[in-house]
Amino acid sequence: MKKLIEQYRGWRYKNTMLLIVSLVAFFYLLKTSVMNELLVSTAHLGYAGSFLAGIFFVSTFTVAPAIVVLYHLAELFNPLYVALTAGLGAVIGDFLIFRFFKDYVFDELRPILKKLGDHPFVRILSTPYFVWFLPVLGAVIIASPLPDEVGIGLMGISRMKSWQFLILAFALNSIGIFFVVTLASSS
Repeated sequence: MKKLIEQYRGWRYKNTMLLIVSLVAFFYLLKTSVMNELLVSTAHLGYAGSFLAGIFFVSTFTVAPAIVVLYHLAELFNPLYVALTAGLGAVIGDFLIFRFFKDYVFDELRPILKKLGDHPFVRILSTPYFVWFLPVLGAVIIASPLPDEVGIGLMGISRMKSWQFLILAFALNSIGIFFVVTLASSS
């Protein structure tokens, strides 16, 4: 068993496999009465339910169920308020990921980048074009229904301050969620 765990930790595609397994499990659960009851119980939470769904909207592993919950809530409540409260929840989820990237991941990568020194890739990343392009690309990813980890990582590379990130993440997530929930209200 210990050897199996070590092999899993060293496996290159473990996060991709976890994503696929979680999506398959979610779609299986979606057809059960348990998921239907969960959706109905979330509706009883009202806008607090959209806030909670917003927290889960930002992760690769929970974006699919969060979209379903938000879609369902938008059928019952004002889509704009659902989007705004879910946007507040998404900011919390995004900020936790942002701080993790900035405080841990990039600190681990910094010595590697210093060893690379004058590598062409490092020079490209420090050009003025990439200084503004990475946060813009990150913002587009955050505004989309795609999971936010990559966009947050790109924004974390930039020298963006936390307060700037919070404002931008709220606006982008609220807009992205609003587009998702307006589909629910228009159908």
